Amino acid sequence: MDNSKRNVVVTGFEPFGAHTINASWVAVQELKKLGLGKDVDLHVYEVPVEYQAVQSLVPSLWKQYHPQLVVHVGVSGMATTVTLEKCGRNHGYKGLDNSRFCPHSQCCIEGGPDCIDSVIDMESVCKRVTASGLGVAVSVSKDAGRYLCDFTYYTSLYLSHGRSAFVHVPPIAKPYSGEDLGRALQAIIQEMLDMLDRAEEKIHCQHVH
Repeated sequence: MDNSKRNVVVTGFEPFGAHTINASWVAVQELKKLGLGKDVDLHVYEVPVEYQAVQSLVPSLWKQYHPQLVVHVGVSGMATTVTLEKCGRNHGYKGLDNSRFCPHSQCCIEGGPDCIDSVIDMESVCKRVTASGLGVAVSVSKDAGRYLCDFTYYTSLYLSHGRSAFVHVPPIAKPYSGEDLGRALQAIIQEMLDMLDRAEEKIHCQHVH
């Protein structure tokens, strides 16, 4: 692995329920074709729609890659825009996963805070990407849905002290193609990385002066 490059991990989900093709994984595969620029090593993973698999996979991704950013992507049947989620929630997981399991405690991490916000300013990312004339509508949400999407996001936020993001995409062709969603992810994640860089430069400047 080239140490001069930054690691970014982006995940999508496997099919579940009515989503026999999961738009999130289609979008992530399209992003992989596009890349995030020559100084970023992009690693993509398809996540099982299973609580216990998430509990082992997400920590292993952070441990293996020490990424600058992890972005989880999920599909929402209700979404008509690409939606940036501001926070993950710890409680209220009652829906059964693909293996017909749900956590006995109905929570993600026992003893963890009720809600964890991303360090990334999603409103700002949304405004900048919208202003770029991408041709894909982007919005912001505070509720990732209390299913595997929210569960995965909270786990990642907890492990990374907020250095994670979650993006919900609509189903394919409702209204966007996989290619459109891939382009949207590329623009969104590049903006997030720029934002993290600016924040680190500000901290560095404060330490120097």
